[in-house]
Amino acid sequence: MLLDGTLIRTRRRAGKANRKNYSGKHTSHGLLFLALTDERGNLIRISSARRGTTGEIKTARHDKICRHLRTAGLGSPADLGFVGLDADRDDPVVITGAKRTRKKKLTAGRKTANQIIAAARAPVEHGFAALKNWRILTRLRLNPTRATSLPSRG
Repeated sequence: MLLDGTLIRTRRRAGKANRKNYSGKHTSHGLLFLALTDERGNLIRISSARRGTTGEIKTARHDKICRHLRTAGLGSPADLGFVGLDADRDDPVVITGAKRTRKKKLTAGRKTANQIIAAARAPVEHGFAALKNWRILTRLRLNPTRATSLPSRG
């Protein structure tokens, strides 16, 4: 399993609801989705849509990703946006790399570990590329809770 989140850019909403979907990180309007993919990049699970202002780690905590992975007996490498998600340091289910700070540089071993995690995570980007090709998502201008429960026409 591979875990990652992405912002699907959408059209700007009108009125007071305008800023709720605006992501300052990406400087655009959008809906945030978390996805679990297999090692080949095939989408296994996608979260419900969240406002663009919401962060990936907050969404993962709200969806209780760690608990679900632990009960299923699975683990997942994730990017540096998920550092601190898994509170269990002895037996983590979400494995992230190490961040460097201004004063504390990464050691050669930590850099190598980050490269290995990044190489293992590469297929998740292919899964998100498939998700972003669903052009219908880019035309949404509604509340994220309504975007998740769009009715299907038989």
